[in-house]
Amino acid sequence: MAVPKRKTSKARRDKRRSSVWKLNAPALATCPNCGEYKLAHRACKACGMYNGRMVLDVEA
Repeated sequence: MAVPKRKTSKARRDKRRSSVWKLNAPALATCPNCGEYKLAHRACKACGMYNGRMVLDVEA
C-alpha cells in the first residue's frame, strides 16, 4: 500500500488548491428591445421581453 514518506507542507498543499477558486463571469447579452444587459436565454428584467414576446409584467 502506498503511504506518503513525508507530510505535505501547507505551502505545497495550498499551491495545489490555488486554481480551484477561480470563477467565470456570466456571459451577458444585450436585450434587442431595450438594450439593457441580460443573461442569455432569460427574460429581460428591465422590459420583460423574451424571444420577441412579453413574458414578464414589469412596472415602469
